[in-house]
Amino acid sequence: EVQLVESGGGLVQVGGSLILSCVVFGFTLRDYHISWFRQGPGKEREGVSCIDKGGAYTYTTDSVKGRFTISRDIAKNTVYLHMDSVKPEDTGVYYCAAVFEYPLGGWSVSDEYDFWGQGIQVTVSS
Repeated sequence: EVQLVESGGGLVQVGGSLILSCVVFGFTLRDYHISWFRQGPGKEREGVSCIDKGGAYTYTTDSVKGRFTISRDIAKNTVYLHMDSVKPEDTGVYYCAAVFEYPLGGWSVSDEYDFWGQGIQVTVSS
């Protein structure tokens, strides 16, 4: 059974750091591109970062560039999102998602993704 399970969310202060984990079951990271999405209160879901199935390329949205870093551990079948210098606008539900074929419209096209995790809350306090 295919599953993506997120962990590591919670409450952090402005300027703080935390690490989100996404453990995948039922497929190998070598076969799927993995992305982190988020949805803030009253906002549309947006792509945060992506790591390709080959592990050679990563992509990050401008609003978190230089602060967030995506990485993976093949042996653990886990993708991470390292979040540094967090801001209140980083608050939201974070989702891990997997897609076999790279979306024609780009990595952040959420409708193209094949599998999704349940989501995990990240709250940045002022």
